[in-house]
Parts: sequence; structure tokens; C-alpha cells
Amino acid sequence: MEIRYLRLIKAIVEEGSITRAMDVLHLSQSALSYQLKEAELQVGTLVFYRRNKKLILTPVGKKLYAVANKVIKELDSTESEIKKMMNGENGVIRISTECYTSYHWLPAVLKKFKSEFPNVEIEIVFEATHRPIEKLIEGELDLAITSNPEQIDQIEFVQLFSDEMLAVVCNNHPWANREYVEAEDFQDVSLIIHSLPLDTVSIFRTQLTPKGIKPKKLIVLPLTEASIELVKANMGVIVLANWALQPYLNDEIKAIKINPEGFFRQQYIARIRDRDYPVYFDYFIKFLREEIKLDTHTIMN
Repeated sequence: MEIRYLRLIKAIVEEGSITRAMDVLHLSQSALSYQLKEAELQVGTLVFYRRNKKLILTPVGKKLYAVANKVIKELDSTESEIKKMMNGENGVIRISTECYTSYHWLPAVLKKFKSEFPNVEIEIVFEATHRPIEKLIEGELDLAITSNPEQIDQIEFVQLFSDEMLAVVCNNHPWANREYVEAEDFQDVSLIIHSLPLDTVSIFRTQLTPKGIKPKKLIVLPLTEASIELVKANMGVIVLANWALQPYLNDEIKAIKINPEGFFRQQYIARIRDRDYPVYFDYFIKFLREEIKLDTHTIMN
């Protein structure tokens, strides 16, 4: 049922008459009657008995009135808190990720969030990169972005989005015409990664290490642009998320699926389970979900 119908029921009961409810809701009598009829159609039964020009709650109406009190109280409280924050309440969100490539999409999220919450500062703690969960537990972060949800009692992991990881090769590489590659194929190539340790690298953590597979050569290079140049020169292979790869796709490189079904990585936001976070943290997570619109089909041509 729509919130406006719950407000309608609450107003009729508490004001004691249609006329006073009209004043509170700023509705004409015809508009109020129409909304009440719509509410009863949604419920599928009467909300009020009509007796001697009085409206008396039915059993269903009593249940809806009780729900309306709880829902509207919580909603009004939340809206009031948001307005306070937007009109001057200050706050800080300290955040980091386990991978430098995640910083590609964060600026767009921060820009939109800042426009609606101008007094909430976002601090990206770069020095916590690769160790965000550890720093979260130590109290140096408020939120951590990770694709590795560890079983830690004090940490809650909230799903953000899923991205596809793709192998990137030059257009004359032996893989260039293949539909997909598998874990075993990586033992014959020079693999470029952004950083160590290997247990923070998705392709190692989920595909290679469990099978005991080691690439012929390992190149650690933190800059995506430099890594792509090595790939173009046929000096190595890199595995990137589809969204991280998209700006670099051209006729010189190819993106190849990993495994017949693809290799997908789930991203999470991690936070302390029993901590009482201000409401703007929930809105920040909502922005993360809404702003990162990943089209996993735009990369594969």
C-alpha cells in the first residue's frame, strides 16, 4: 500500500472527521473520497464502515492504522534526520578498497553524493588499499570495498554489484581468436598484475591458486595505462574488470572470456556489524549501487 494511503487512514482516525482530515491533508472532499476508495481497492476490502456519516475502522482498518503509526513515525523521523544533515549537519565517511582499479568509478559516485550531502566529507584512505578489512577492524576506516568476503563475525558484507573479469591480449596473441581461456592456459603466459600479495588478486585467489597454477612470468605493475601498453607490445596478458577495461579498448587489443561461463566477481561494501552508522551511510551505499551501472555485454564484441 502506498504511503499516502496510510497517511490518509491515520488522518481520518486521528482528526475524527472527514472535514478535519481534509484540512490536514490539504485535499478536497472529492479527492479524499477518491483516495480512500483507491486504498480499499488496493487492500481488497473495506477499511472503514460508513455509519451515520461516521467512519469506523473495520478489523482490517485497525491493522492498517497500527501499521501506519509505525511506518509514518519511522519515515518522518528519517526524513527529518536527512533534512538536518543536508542543512548543516557534518559527517565524514572514510573509505578504501582492496584494489586501485576501483578508484576508476568512485569519483562519479562521490560527485553525486556530494551534491546531495554537501556537508558530508568523503575521505579516500589510499594507504589502506589492499588491507581495507584489517583497517576497518582497527577503526581507521568506516567502509571498505572488497570482493573477498571473509568470515569475520564483526564484519557485515553488503552486496554492491557483480563485474566480469576478462583476459586482455594484443590482437596478434595466440589467444586473440579464442572464444575463452581457462585457468590452465595462464601457465604459459607472462601475467601482469597491479599489486601483491597474490591473495588479493582475484584471478589468483579464485582461479589459479586453488589449482596450483603459476604463470610463466609474473609482472607487477600498478598503473593500468602502462599495463595496457605492455599488452599492446605483446609482452604480457592482464586480467581486468569489464568497466576498468572499457576506456582502453581499441583495435590493438582483444578482451577474452575466462571460462566458458565467464569469470564474475562480486563486489561488497564491508562495515562493522554492530556499529550504529548515521543514516547518510545507507544513502552512500545506495549511491554506490545506483551509480555503477555495469553493462557486461558492451565489452565483448
